[in-house]
Amino acid sequence: MKATEVLNRYANGERDFRHANIRGQSFKGQDLSGADFTEADIRGTNFTNAILKEVNFGGAKAGLEKRWLLVQLFIALLLSLLLGGLAGFPGALIAIFFHPDSVQKYTIAPGITMLSLIVVCFVTIIYRGLTFQTLSTIAAAVVIAFAFIGACAVSVSGSGVFAYVGAAAGVSAVVVILASASAAVVALTGASAVVSALTGASAVVVIFAYAKIGLSIFGSAFASALALVGASAFAGTGTLFSLYVNWQAFKGNEKFASIYTFGVAFSAIGGTSFCGADLTKANFTKAILKSTNFTKTWKKDAQGKRQASETILEWVCWHDAKRLDRTRIGTSILANPAVRELLVTRDGYKKSYVDAKLRNTNLNGANLEQADLTWADLTCAHMRQANLKDAKLIEALALGTDFTGATFTGACLEAWNIDSHTILEGVHCQYVYLLRNQQERRPSSGDFAPGEFTKLFQEALNTVDLIFRNGVDWKAFVAAFQTVQVDNDGTELTIQSIENKGDGVVVVRVSVPEGADKAKLHSEFNLNYDLAVKALEAKYYAELKAKDEQITIYREKSADMTEILRLLANRPVTVEVNASAESKAMNDSTDKSQSVNIGGNVTGSTLNLGAISGSVSNVVNQLPSAPDPAQPGIKELLIELQAAIESDADLPEKGKASALEHVKVLAEVAQDPEQPEKKGLGSQAITFLKGAASSLPDTAKLAEACTKLLPLITKALGLPF
Repeated sequence: MKATEVLNRYANGERDFRHANIRGQSFKGQDLSGADFTEADIRGTNFTNAILKEVNFGGAKAGLEKRWLLVQLFIALLLSLLLGGLAGFPGALIAIFFHPDSVQKYTIAPGITMLSLIVVCFVTIIYRGLTFQTLSTIAAAVVIAFAFIGACAVSVSGSGVFAYVGAAAGVSAVVVILASASAAVVALTGASAVVSALTGASAVVVIFAYAKIGLSIFGSAFASALALVGASAFAGTGTLFSLYVNWQAFKGNEKFASIYTFGVAFSAIGGTSFCGADLTKANFTKAILKSTNFTKTWKKDAQGKRQASETILEWVCWHDAKRLDRTRIGTSILANPAVRELLVTRDGYKKSYVDAKLRNTNLNGANLEQADLTWADLTCAHMRQANLKDAKLIEALALGTDFTGATFTGACLEAWNIDSHTILEGVHCQYVYLLRNQQERRPSSGDFAPGEFTKLFQEALNTVDLIFRNGVDWKAFVAAFQTVQVDNDGTELTIQSIENKGDGVVVVRVSVPEGADKAKLHSEFNLNYDLAVKALEAKYYAELKAKDEQITIYREKSADMTEILRLLANRPVTVEVNASAESKAMNDSTDKSQSVNIGGNVTGSTLNLGAISGSVSNVVNQLPSAPDPAQPGIKELLIELQAAIESDADLPEKGKASALEHVKVLAEVAQDPEQPEKKGLGSQAITFLKGAASSLPDTAKLAEACTKLLPLITKALGLPF
């Protein structure tokens, strides 16, 4: 069937092209969305930049036409004959130079040099693979060999023979590399046995020719025999080496990935091309895809500039596709062998997919029982009817993922990320765990009733769970919480609940606006919390000279809920009264976790501002005064900032106390601004003051002072603003 006929029938509304023979036709840039090419012969067909959305290629036969297969076979034969012709040359000359007469006429040094060079080539490739570094090592070895042989040629008679030896040194390295590269090409032609036989035959013929070299040089039958033995040994070793490289490349050894890639790219020349095509939701079930090209292509835009056009493989069904590992897949998700195998077999039972990229994949019906999907990116994946029983979905990204009818019984969902677009309809689930190692079972006893799992997690779609395993440093928590809000343009974050799970595990549930990037907020909070903890630990160490003991005492106190309320009062935090509740059917079960739901602004006891202010003044006054009164230094800037805080009528007493404490921190940093620990504390103090100022009216004294003074202070201390 001609391409024009297919396009005309498609234009008339026909979509059925099952069993059609469109071998070698071109549909470049055409729109064939929704067409059915089930079991069609598409060998050599060009679909470059075509729109093939929801096209059915089930059972289709892709790959090479016969004419291209013959071309590849011819090239493989040429490579084999070339290798057969060159294989014995280095070995014959090496053997000749170990002839007794060579010691008198030439010395055996060149033979030893060449033998060493060949050993270096083989050993380097076997242990390091074929990489740029490997080729550099071989090139250096060849240069050294040539230099040494040249020196021998100058000092010893018979320099004409050394020309042969020098050439053989280079040839031996080339043979080793060509043997490696051609191994994959020969294997992918489909006629490796024939090609290997021809290689051996040509080697045998040439070996006998090399035997005459020894006879012509030394006029000795013994030399001729030596040449024959040496050539045969080298040819045999080269053949075994190429088979080893071929075996390593095709079993997935990353050191020989370049050989495999080269072989696959060569075999795809003239094959079916989907370069730059849009294959969204296409179906390749049981299709034969050997020698097919799915890499990107290049096309010109309106301005005439070349731009890459990636092949779109979103939600493609690869179930039972054959020879997908023999296709050009570029840098797509198929480049990961484990992911490729999962997409083809749909069997991930007990397998690890940690940090796997499974975005926009089709995993409908996949068996992922007991699979490890920790940190896996499942964004917008289709996982209908998937079996996720006892699977680990710890911190997995499941934004917009379709889990319709999936099984979640026993799955660990610690800190997994879902959103309002995640589909949980018809999920089969008896129970799940909210923490790893089968901790925090939900429901605490019994099983979910139909629909309860969906209801429970839909209520938590716009929340982020912050899990702390060794207690919480609440000062660090508040600092990190404020920093995340400031860095995300004032994104409204509300602490929904705080749960003390025992054994040092605390879960803080934070509600976020709909559509917020929960993964980003979660990551940023963890990063800022870790930085704040380290800064506080440094402060404790510097002030108390007993880091470990004081931190332990501090965190033990933090476990007390009363201490939590007192520390959170350092800066008012608005918290919703919204208990973490399960469905009515779960009320019969007993949840032993302790939940604290806080509402309103937290206040503390009366503060002695005079004592705090005096303490700040003592530290500030220890700083040197500016030499030029017209240009205030860090001491004068901090005094002015302290005065603004103390006289600000819009700032409550607790706010003044906290702000003054942070001014004191800046003064301590100024005493030794190069100390890394103090720089971290200084950054935290600047962040707090900026946050405090932003919560006040623009006319407030602290707001005006921060706008004017903080840039100067940060510059003087070498801190980021």
